[in-house]
Parts: sequence; C-alpha cells; structure tokens
Amino acid sequence: MTRFAPCNGIDIILASASPRRRDLLTELGICFKVVPSSVEEVHIDGESPEDHVRRLALAKARDVSKQYSQEWILGADTIVVIDDEILGKPQDEAEAHSMLARLASRTHQVFTGYAVVNASHPEVEIVRCVVSSVHIRELSSEEIEGYVQTGEPMDKAGAYAIQGIGSGIVERVTGSYTNVVGLPLCETARDLKALGVFDFLKPDKS
Repeated sequence: MTRFAPCNGIDIILASASPRRRDLLTELGICFKVVPSSVEEVHIDGESPEDHVRRLALAKARDVSKQYSQEWILGADTIVVIDDEILGKPQDEAEAHSMLARLASRTHQVFTGYAVVNASHPEVEIVRCVVSSVHIRELSSEEIEGYVQTGEPMDKAGAYAIQGIGSGIVERVTGSYTNVVGLPLCETARDLKALGVFDFLKPDKS
C-alpha cells in the first residue's frame, strides 16, 4: 500500500490531552502532535458503552480534523463500566471512595473507543472499540482512603490508574493492558500500519 505522507514531519495528530495516551504513543515510537478536541463527553440515554466510546472517539477525531484537513487524526475515549453503569471521573474524594468501594473484590470492564480519520481520505475512516476486564483486589476502607489521599484517583475514570499507584490494587487484567491505560496499542498500531500511516516495525531510517 502507498504510504500517505505525513504533514509537517508528523505521522498523526492526537485529539486528546491525556498524558497516558501521549506516553503510550511515545513508547510506540510514533511522531505525533497533540491537539485536544473541544467535544463534550456526554452520555446519551439508552446508549451502550461500546456505542458511547465509539461515538465520542469519532466526534473528537472529526472535530480536530476540521482544523487539520490534510493530516491523520486519532481520537479516543475510555470508560469504566460496572453493573452496566459508566463510572466517570470522581467529582470529589467522597465519590472516589464510593467508586473504589464498589469496584473492590469485583471484576469490571474498561471500554476504549478509538477513531482514525483524515478529511482528505474519508473512504478509510476507522472506528473501533476494545474491551478489557479488570479485577480489583479486596480493599479495606483504610486502604481506599489511603489511595484517595494520594490524589491519583481524582482525574481518572473509575477512580484508579492501572499504570500508577493503582497498579497495587489491580489483581488481574483479561485482554489489552494498554486499553485500560487509555489506548489499545496493538489494535491501533495494526490499523495505522494497514492505512500506510505508520509501521512501528519499520522505523524511518532517514
């Protein structure tokens, strides 16, 4: 497949301000620029978790593509789901404590939707959803409070970060680990290679 030439020396634009997604793409070796979208993350009544993350990922990518019509845009959205309910970022410490108590000793799902678009190549728009299962170990109220006091849960969906201090409460993951962090790298890399945008196994030697 012919490789679509990146603009301004970059392979893609990441339509997200998430530092976790930036770290993941950096580990992959891809050259990217960060341009956060202005899309509001609102849930629609009756919308399934998969439809929710797919819709938002695509909306974020399309939003940024309005500014960069010649470049490949990657949008993503990650949610934590338990008992068919989406757990967003806690509004305060009390809600963070409540979320963690609910997740403790149980398995929940993490859904990440991602979309790759280019306004100049609308025929190859990609939108996918990847699901992982995460089991949180038993936690005492004191352990939950201690974790909340670290501050880490406050800007994380589900009130924990698997790649941070929260790794100490995650007993097991079934499926993609990077999906839980915020972006399923294996699937994303495969799609970028199929599009001819970036191949992490054949880095640019120039």
